[in-house]
Amino acid sequence: MSTVIVACRTIADEVNLAIRAAEVHHPVFWIDSKLHVKPEELKRQVQATIDRIDNVSTIILGFGLCGNGLAGIRSETARLVLPKAEDCISLLLGSQEARTLLSRDAPRYFFTRGWLESENNIADEYDYCCRKYGLERAVKLMQVMLKHYRYLTFIDTGGYDITPYTNRTEKLAEILGLSHQILKGSQRFLEKLLTGPWDDEFFIANPGEVTAVEQFSGWCESIGNPEGRSSLLSLAGSPSV
Repeated sequence: MSTVIVACRTIADEVNLAIRAAEVHHPVFWIDSKLHVKPEELKRQVQATIDRIDNVSTIILGFGLCGNGLAGIRSETARLVLPKAEDCISLLLGSQEARTLLSRDAPRYFFTRGWLESENNIADEYDYCCRKYGLERAVKLMQVMLKHYRYLTFIDTGGYDITPYTNRTEKLAEILGLSHQILKGSQRFLEKLLTGPWDDEFFIANPGEVTAVEQFSGWCESIGNPEGRSSLLSLAGSPSV
């Protein structure tokens, strides 16, 4: 085999959809979903996975920069292909430009099935805090955490029936007084990642070269980024809530 994919399991639905659409047959090495909130651990796991891969010429990385978690990655024997994207949201919306324009329009907190079913997602934290602190305190904690957001946005990537998941996010938005939005995703960026051309939307690290955060300058914004979001549990002890 000449090409393999290393990707976050959070976007497994979308990566598998892109694989079918692009009609490629590259093996996929999945990285644990919960690591997207721990950039240093994410980097360690991605690097360890790359180090175990041999006899390939190209490793495609299905991630964004993810809180600098993908900066400093290298392969001694294969070239690395990485999208110039601040996080996976850009991949699911079809481009980093689409991601940036949405963030400028209004701050959004994004959901997909992958995020709702992964550990440490905000809906599960809310449910936990309701059990631990009661509804009133949980709502207050959530409102502090999301005070800069206007929308809870579910991205419909076309890979599954979204109804069971949007029922949950709609209810959460109503409780918190936020607007709920369903946004059509795009497979364009993911399919291009799998097939090329790998133009200026991508960073190529040749064997022995290191992915550097400077390569991503201009793409990294914090608004709407699920990586690095505060935890409700970390806010629970604040005297303001």
